Amino acid sequence: MAKCTKKVGLVGKYGTCYGTSLRKMVKKTEISQHVKHTCPFCGKTKMKGRAVGIWHSGSCMKTVAGGAWNYSTTPATSVKSAIRRLKGLKD
Repeated sequence: MAKCTKKVGLVGKYGTCYGTSLRKMVKKTEISQHVKHTCPFCGKTKMKGRAVGIWHSGSCMKTVAGGAWNYSTTPATSVKSAIRRLKGLKD
C-alpha cells in the first residue's frame, strides 16, 4: 500500500490517473459514502451503508432504503417536506 496519501487521502489509490478534478469529485463522494450517518429512529450516529442503497443502523438494528452514496437524497428530502406541509394543511 502506498503511504504518500497525506494530501489526496482516499483517492491516493488512483495515483496520477484520471486528472485532479475527477479525483476531487470522487474523493467527495467516497468520503460521504463511508462516513457514519445519524439514524432517524434512535438518533445515534450508527447508520452505515451495507450495499448500494441499503442502510443499516447498528444500535436499533433497523434496515432502510436510501440513496446510493448518502442516506438521504435531495429528492427524498423535498418529498418529505412537501408531505409534511400537506399534512399540516389538511388539519
